Amino acid sequence: MTRMGPLTLAWVSRHLEIGERVVRTEVLHGGITADMRRLHVGMRGATRGLVLRSFVNVEHAEDWLNREAGALTLLAGTGVPAPGLVAVDPTAAHCEYPSLLMTHLAGRVVLDDEGLETRVPLLARQLVAIHAVRPAVRPRDYVAWTTADTVVVPKDADAAVWAAAIEVIRMPAPPHEGRFLHRDFQPGNVLFDGEPPSSAGPRITGVVDWAAASWGPADLDVAHCSTNLALLHGPAWGLRFAEAYEEAGGVLAAAASERLYWRVRDGLACSEEVRQVAQPWREAGRTELTTRAVEERLDAYVTALMGELG
Repeated sequence: MTRMGPLTLAWVSRHLEIGERVVRTEVLHGGITADMRRLHVGMRGATRGLVLRSFVNVEHAEDWLNREAGALTLLAGTGVPAPGLVAVDPTAAHCEYPSLLMTHLAGRVVLDDEGLETRVPLLARQLVAIHAVRPAVRPRDYVAWTTADTVVVPKDADAAVWAAAIEVIRMPAPPHEGRFLHRDFQPGNVLFDGEPPSSAGPRITGVVDWAAASWGPADLDVAHCSTNLALLHGPAWGLRFAEAYEEAGGVLAAAASERLYWRVRDGLACSEEVRQVAQPWREAGRTELTTRAVEERLDAYVTALMGELG
């Protein structure tokens, strides 16, 4: 995490209300690609929060930030609880690094096993709502995150099972109806109310990290959340999420083989970044999720998916 430089502070200050100033900054943990800070902005005793997202030596930073700025603008007024865009400097014309300034949303990321049976339906309903957004201008088409030649087979995995899975993604992508996608929808990018559980139950207060917003099949977002649930909480939860999505009114590919194509593709894509995925989870308190433990869960999940294909 780099410090917020004077150029960035000056840029932020130009986008504050008259009389406001940054009184305190707080590092936000959990991200993989970006430096994140909560900015406490004050004026005459009153404070509000903003979030600064900066990409430090990240390839394609300009593209990521332009896509996120476009998504936040699109989502304003839709009912999807996304941050509001304040300003963006995608080429670091004003800041030390390419940066985006947005409103701060209340709530916290919840990665615990406890309460998962209640949160999964909420995640599914939220994803259905995201896919219901009909943008006047579509975002760019999704980009596949892996190829058959870049998959990393986990240690001690069943080579035959993984070879069969790799053959699945050598096939052309199934035909699909396009939807507005978050493209990285998973528990680490969803905020729940920060209060202790009440009789009313938890609720989602925000969905963040829209830098990969795309146009593509709903199955792709469902597959990505399924993979993350499988790695965080066990393969059975990965298999459960697609059911929860349909129970919430979401529509997936008609053929089972097509649905599983997307799920296998996302699982294999995760094989290339297990270490990067596991580290922020451990920093968030899931210390048992070592790289090896996550690899084992990924292997079990892919094996379960291939069992369904058979």
